[in-house]
Amino acid sequence: MITLLLLLILLSIWVGFYQLVKQQGRILLRLDALERSAPTHDQGSPALSEHAHFEGLPSGTVFPGFELPDLSGKARVLADFRGKRLLLIHWNFECGFCEAIANDLAGLETAFEKQNAQIVLLASGDESSNLEHATTHSLKALILLLKDQQVPKPFEQQGTPVAYFLDEQAQVAAPFASGADEVLALARRIASSAAEPIEPKQERRRLTGERSLAESHIERNGLKAGTRAPDFRLPDLQGHSVSLDDYRGQRVLLVFSDPNCGPCDELSPHLVRLYQEHRSNGLAIVLVGRGSKEENRCKAERFGFQFPVVLQDKWKLSKEYGIFATPVAFLIAENGVIAQDVAVGKDAILALAHDTARSEQRGEYNEFAIR
Repeated sequence: MITLLLLLILLSIWVGFYQLVKQQGRILLRLDALERSAPTHDQGSPALSEHAHFEGLPSGTVFPGFELPDLSGKARVLADFRGKRLLLIHWNFECGFCEAIANDLAGLETAFEKQNAQIVLLASGDESSNLEHATTHSLKALILLLKDQQVPKPFEQQGTPVAYFLDEQAQVAAPFASGADEVLALARRIASSAAEPIEPKQERRRLTGERSLAESHIERNGLKAGTRAPDFRLPDLQGHSVSLDDYRGQRVLLVFSDPNCGPCDELSPHLVRLYQEHRSNGLAIVLVGRGSKEENRCKAERFGFQFPVVLQDKWKLSKEYGIFATPVAFLIAENGVIAQDVAVGKDAILALAHDTARSEQRGEYNEFAIR
């Protein structure tokens, strides 16, 4: 009996092992088939998504209906706007590019009324925050809140700002506008156009006091080397006023950061070491933070910042330096001129700082530092 039981146990173990191997084999075969069927890319080739361009809904398409609350909590549907031309903008006041064109859009609202048109912002965030931002920019546009990520389908997978222009029957009346430059250009064409559909390159009369698109282009890749660094005077965490001009005669690594930015946190301990190693050789570090004073103070204490942390209002100083990302850094020469193009990301910032330190040790000077 004992021998029979042992044989049965061994047989059960063998059957179970066989089934397991068989199942694993099937999984491996399926994975192999999927791998063979998947598109391949040469090493170093860009991913397909990098070439993808979103064309948007074609002209004449009826925009899908939606129901979203306004700032008073009243539900608004697309049908409420029949008979009016709409510039629907996917919006977020925390987006630097949206902030950059908010004042310009506010300045076009009177002209919109004359064209039987209205700006409608489909915005992230809560009622109080959007109302505060809109008041700051004197923007009277209707703001509908994207509660629980209820983004209308044509705006799904799109960033901010992007926009559709709809005619009186809620049909798409112009090509999809993607990015601050295109949205602002479309808004300006609407403000000065007649009621007929807008063509992409339609020539029209420029509004009084309006700059051309080339003149009003929003810099987003950072000011270039050789440009005079915009001066600033901002409060630090102790309430003292800090100015870039205070550092004239020193090289400054000006770092733009955010207390809620993961890559900024990764950079922080490296900045602490850089400051400790190079503060005696003429390289100063000034960190420009976004957000609240308390958030930035907590971060400074957590990482042990000994260099100044100054607070910018929203994205205002970032806009002057022409870039809204974080972390980024500019190396500013002793004479207040930007010495190298902007460094974006932790690795690029550290490479910039270390190259600067090595150049100083070798007695080399950047061409812009002696002008």
